[in-house]
Amino acid sequence: MTGPRAASASYLKVKQHLKDGLAEGRWRPGQLMPSEAELVAQFGVSRMTVNRALRELQAEGLVERVQGVGTFAAQLHHVSSTLTIRDLHEEIEERGHRHDAQVHLQAREPANAAVAHRLGVKPGAMVFHTLIVHRENGVALQCEDRYVNPAVAPDYLGVDFTRITPTRYLLQVAPIWDAEYVLSACPASPEEARLLDIAEGDACLVIERRTVFRGVPITWARLVHPGVRYQIAGRFSP
Repeated sequence: MTGPRAASASYLKVKQHLKDGLAEGRWRPGQLMPSEAELVAQFGVSRMTVNRALRELQAEGLVERVQGVGTFAAQLHHVSSTLTIRDLHEEIEERGHRHDAQVHLQAREPANAAVAHRLGVKPGAMVFHTLIVHRENGVALQCEDRYVNPAVAPDYLGVDFTRITPTRYLLQVAPIWDAEYVLSACPASPEEARLLDIAEGDACLVIERRTVFRGVPITWARLVHPGVRYQIAGRFSP
């Protein structure tokens, strides 16, 4: 068999081999898996064929790929977690609406004690800080106050966040291996009310999120949403 059908069969063979190995526990969560070059040699296929198999496994949440490092077996929570990290831009576009972002702060500054603790750095160490308001069809939906560890994303301050969200950018440069959430209801502070165009003291849904890449903190973000404009929905099946 030659041509497109043969190529398709080859990529499926590679994909199934890796999928079976993951199911059998051949590679533990977080463990480095065979490289593209090793798989090319083992199966006698092209690098493009191997890359396709790995891309699909990544899309299914079974592996994590780190550019210049390799492919790792996904942590179990990547497969089973019901609270996932999604790009707000994609969520809004899926509803058929328009997303835009207003960048109010994008700076390098010394970490206070609370930020230093969350990012695993010393107080006073320089960190990256952004303050961005995300809008849906021109209406403010989220105030994103984010601190980033420069060691993980050194080019963060050079990114145009009116064109790509911090979430999408950070997922590209440092795929997440662990995430911690705290959800709460809080009244809007004067600054949050101004940025979100709501009244001071209005009820807001607040998500505080810290993410970690291979044991190293990536970012800590406080995401504030007007209570009347945002909800979290899900489904549970016993």
